[in-house]
Amino acid sequence: MPRIIPNLWFDDQALEAAEFYCSVFPNSRITNVSHYGEGGMRPAGMVLTVEFELDGQRHTAINGGPQFTFDEAISLLVDCADQAEVDRYWTALTADGGSEGPCGWCKDRFGLSWQVVPAGLVELLTDPDPARVQRAMAAMMSMTKLDIAAMVAAADAS
Repeated sequence: MPRIIPNLWFDDQALEAAEFYCSVFPNSRITNVSHYGEGGMRPAGMVLTVEFELDGQRHTAINGGPQFTFDEAISLLVDCADQAEVDRYWTALTADGGSEGPCGWCKDRFGLSWQVVPAGLVELLTDPDPARVQRAMAAMMSMTKLDIAAMVAAADAS
């Protein structure tokens, strides 16, 4: 089966973005950088594509020009092991011009949307007790960065 590789379109920040993402996520690296040649759509020598891995998941970034920008219709989900990981990734992704959004969503300084999700969230939101789910969901809807302990406490309140 072929691998699905996210391809992220930037104006002219593909290498900067890939370097940033590789600095945020452990076990990550840039694997290849290609450049525009003579007669290309952008100046010769400018970075065309950057191939990189985020903890083994391949990605490509392209400097395609300003025609297309990121919006919330696509996001990358960070499945965190615990609250400390949520806090670390949230802080890193929202730093230096990134922004916080509702319910665990944020944007990095390049405009790419991320969902930073703590372990236990899916189980909490699929609990067999609908009232418990409702309380957890209400708590989540009031948050920017998700706090799983606060969501569990809300779910368990009656």
